[in-house]
Amino acid sequence: MQVTIVGLPGSGKTTVFNALTGAQADTGGFSGGRAAPNMGVVKVPDARLDRLSELFHPRKTIPADVTYVDVAIPAGATREGTINPDVLALVRNADALLHVARAFEGGDGPGDPWRDVEALDLEFSIADLMVIEKRLEKLRTSGRHGSPAEREANAQEEALLARLEPELSAGRPLRAVALSEDDELRLRGYRFLTQKPVLVVLSIDEAQLATAAELEAAGRDRYGQQQADVAALAGKIEAELAQLSEDDATLFMEDLGIAEPSRGRVIHLTYALLGLFSFFTAGEDECRAWTLRQGANAVDAAAAIHSDLARGFIRAEVVTYDDLIACGSMAEARKRGLLRSEGKTYAVRDGDVIEVLFNVAR
Repeated sequence: MQVTIVGLPGSGKTTVFNALTGAQADTGGFSGGRAAPNMGVVKVPDARLDRLSELFHPRKTIPADVTYVDVAIPAGATREGTINPDVLALVRNADALLHVARAFEGGDGPGDPWRDVEALDLEFSIADLMVIEKRLEKLRTSGRHGSPAEREANAQEEALLARLEPELSAGRPLRAVALSEDDELRLRGYRFLTQKPVLVVLSIDEAQLATAAELEAAGRDRYGQQQADVAALAGKIEAELAQLSEDDATLFMEDLGIAEPSRGRVIHLTYALLGLFSFFTAGEDECRAWTLRQGANAVDAAAAIHSDLARGFIRAEVVTYDDLIACGSMAEARKRGLLRSEGKTYAVRDGDVIEVLFNVAR
């Protein structure tokens, strides 16, 4: 999963990147001109995986991971009306957006996060609108040619884009537009910016920690978009925490009244926006967390592990995480009838521990 961090210069965007990844990327002037993004891979914290490792004592424990990409939005981009196409291309590659907006007081006074969010949202809407207008122009000329099947496909695409054009013109993001599965498939290649799930991160300072929950609640009431959420994060403090040992971090959080680092919370909120969850494989060789989308079945889980398992799928042996921990072993779970055999259409659930049985000859 790739999450791209966006935000206007001075928002604390790269500080948030450092907080989430434990990196020490330069926060001075990054948005001003350097086009190369900062990138970092983060292991998804999951206490369930830790507990499974305690149970099985595997040689390896492998958490799921998230790649964060910190993209530079140059100063003045929204005033100029367009963001550099190379920058937009980096944003289009994301599975989700993490939009950092300054809520802390800076040298120019208090932050106005929702003004900044609206400014960048507008820029993304314009970029998507330009793509649609260009494609519609082509469909209305060369789209009339080709085989009957090609003309029919072009007509359906044209009708869909013509329906989306006024939505964007009115400032409505595509994530808020009801789309069928067929519509989603037709749009997949475009990777529209306003169709991506977005987590708005209100960048706050230490003085605002006590009101963080209120800022989040007010933000959710104000933004209120589908596939969107709001979180408040003290980036500078979280970045400092990411550089400390576990013991020192615990003492630091106690001094500030912080219950837990925000990194895990931001990751889990992003998972929820994308409709993702984790299942596990567990044994003496390896305990591992795997990522699936809601609605995935047993064959999808097998494919996540390895394509050979999906091709030769016979059945899946499944036990819930809670049942396995209560039993203490796979053998005991089987003895109690809690280890089930499931077929291809079984809907995998968050926390399932799965062993896939397959035929290598298929």
